[in-house]
Amino acid sequence: MSLGAVRDLRRNFPSARIEVLARGWVADVYRAVGEVDSVRRVGRFLEDARSLKGSFDAALLLTNSFGTALLAYVAGIPERWGYARDGRGPLLTRRARVPRGVRGWSEVYYYRAMLAGLGLHVSASPDVSLAAPEAWRSRGAEILGGEGPWIGVNPGAAYGSAKQWMPERFAVVAARAGRELGARVAIVGAASERTMAERLAKSLPASARVLCGETTLPELIGVISRCGVFLTNDSGPMHLAAAQGVPVVAVFGPTDWRETAPVGTAHRVVREDVPCAPCKLRECPIDHACMKTVTVDRVFDAVQDLWTAGHA
Repeated sequence: MSLGAVRDLRRNFPSARIEVLARGWVADVYRAVGEVDSVRRVGRFLEDARSLKGSFDAALLLTNSFGTALLAYVAGIPERWGYARDGRGPLLTRRARVPRGVRGWSEVYYYRAMLAGLGLHVSASPDVSLAAPEAWRSRGAEILGGEGPWIGVNPGAAYGSAKQWMPERFAVVAARAGRELGARVAIVGAASERTMAERLAKSLPASARVLCGETTLPELIGVISRCGVFLTNDSGPMHLAAAQGVPVVAVFGPTDWRETAPVGTAHRVVREDVPCAPCKLRECPIDHACMKTVTVDRVFDAVQDLWTAGHA
């Protein structure tokens, strides 16, 4: 969701050297973005401050945290730009206020509004696309190890269990996709989700692939690029699929679909309008109605619609 802002930044500073400082689990995404010259991984605070010192004229802070502003300040970066929130305003040299108009909108527009508030030119339609390098796509095909067509299934979610639709329902939808649509199933996710994925896979044909914990980020992007549809919770892999133009069916519960839904028109968000959602809690303190009321039939119908459109 930051890619639109990164590309607008490049349009404003066409001859500048632009480096991205990102956490390790997401840093490799930016290596596939042509507008970025180099990528650094976040390390220890003082080590990062020393490595940044004297190397940059300006820091654009897409995060909201006080800590990132403090890092740029301690590193002595002369210009420090970002939203004046979370008490970090005094550390910034150019400040933007969060406008009312972006509340409840996708974070793509939240970042775009920040650039506009800083006095930079922004595009009318932010470009958040991601083109996987051919080497990544080829590696994805190698990992899948067979002919498709493939449906990607991502039953986990890093934020907490409240974001997860029931694994057994993912299994039912994936099994129907195999029987009725002729899809082969690739289950992706983190190593911590492998046990859940293996349980899910027991109800699927032997040709299903469980890849949780087996892929690097570039390899995951390559695998997703080979999928005809990607079925997922609200998650990072959901955004990786949408950015590549892979049709997404996303089940939403406690998180705000208006802010973090997959960007684009070829996607389906499946949710139920229950009174307590979006609560944005990591763990549900009551009955998890936001997820339990989302039926298998609704999700499969969305998968079938996108699958049929892509294979017409």
